[in-house]
Amino acid sequence: ALIALYYYFTRNFNYWKDRGIEYEHPVPLFGSNTSNYLMQKSTTEYLVEVYWKYPKEKVVGIFRSSKPELVLRDPEIIKRVLTTDFTYFYSRGLNLHDEVEPLFRNLFFADGDMWRLLRQRMTPAFTSGKLRAMFPLVVERAGRLQERALQAAAAGKTIDARDLMARYTTDFIGACGFGLDANSLNEEQSAFRKLGKNIFKVTFKNVLVLYLKDFFPEIFQGLKQMGQVEDEMTDLVRAILMQRNYKPSGRNDFIDLLLECRSKGTMMVESIERKKEDGSPEIATLELDDILIAAQVFIFFAAGFETSSSATSYTLHQLAYNQEVQAKVQTEIDRVLVKHDNKLSYDAIKEMTYLDWTFKEGMRMFPSLGFLMRRSVQRYTLPELGVSIDAGVRVFVPTQALHNDPQYFPEPDQFRPERFDPEVFDQTLKYIYLPFGIGPRACIGERLGLMQSLAGLAAILSRFTVHPAPESVRQPRVLPTSGIVQS
Repeated sequence: ALIALYYYFTRNFNYWKDRGIEYEHPVPLFGSNTSNYLMQKSTTEYLVEVYWKYPKEKVVGIFRSSKPELVLRDPEIIKRVLTTDFTYFYSRGLNLHDEVEPLFRNLFFADGDMWRLLRQRMTPAFTSGKLRAMFPLVVERAGRLQERALQAAAAGKTIDARDLMARYTTDFIGACGFGLDANSLNEEQSAFRKLGKNIFKVTFKNVLVLYLKDFFPEIFQGLKQMGQVEDEMTDLVRAILMQRNYKPSGRNDFIDLLLECRSKGTMMVESIERKKEDGSPEIATLELDDILIAAQVFIFFAAGFETSSSATSYTLHQLAYNQEVQAKVQTEIDRVLVKHDNKLSYDAIKEMTYLDWTFKEGMRMFPSLGFLMRRSVQRYTLPELGVSIDAGVRVFVPTQALHNDPQYFPEPDQFRPERFDPEVFDQTLKYIYLPFGIGPRACIGERLGLMQSLAGLAAILSRFTVHPAPESVRQPRVLPTSGIVQS
């Protein structure tokens, strides 16, 4: 039995050696990823370490347990994977088996035909017109954000930017996602805030389930990670759907948009997974039922509040240590607001270009998603290397490392928003600077995320100047338990 286990965990350890690829040497059970499995380093930190360890390589091989994976360092190869040869890499590789938890049947986690069907139907939900209609919800939450900050300032208290912005984004997502008042900015123990924390909470049970699925995917594919959250989210969404009689309510929130999608009937698209005998694609179909709606609302909530709160709080952190930049941002905000009767509006935010550059620079230094991941769906040959990888191999784009490589961004530790002036920004960097990804699987909510983030920053900086608290750490440590989203 021990010999069989040893073979099981080491059976692929020559994978990269046989292909002439430099690689991190693995050990049984953990592969080359021991520090990550033992929660000593986040996945992002591990990938950054690998990136800098092999400065002359275009790609580097690693192992997650016994599974071979690849870290991409070359912009041309990154471009191929994310755009040019997307048909080989349309899978994110987050689901290791066909038995997918209900809440993971969403646009972020889904692969293949389900992803394509959802993407096609939901893309119209994020047009400029839809975002403009949502903006009054942003304004109301931005006002509450100012009130909470004012209470802390009046009392002479320090305030945790991460918690403050998480409450703001939770309130916004509650309003524009569910049509509900989450009230996280006023209630310390808001139910929505607790739900948001639970989604990203690391528990022994969740870690154990994740490891068992990683080590023995065929045996433990049925184990669930999101049991309690799944029940809470599904019950909440079903209650809202019943309250609205399964019809759009005119609130212009995300559930309304999903109900509009459902009213259009069965989703249909040419399959990217199955072909007929004559080689033409079959037609894939999908019904947007209650569970599928709950899954989309789940990812809208989880991704919407966590990524934006991470990015906005880090931007405030940098502004606290870069007062000259902060003053320039505030001058622009004041100038624009005067033109708009001192009121935040969709058009006012669009005019705050230096604020936009500043936020982008914050995301350069600390992208909310520290890496992008894809999985090959068929055998693929890297033209630059003449090396083939098999179907099922996951590849990583280490965005945190790329964003802070002086080869692409000189003096990367300097907070310099002017890098993103369109007149000086090098367009070839669009395959290096990837806070929202790029290509067909780029973040569908990018413009919504930018809108709520810039509005939140404008609300704070129009009323306050931020400074480091006595307990502030200049270079905050990333939580080693962080997953795809950095905390």
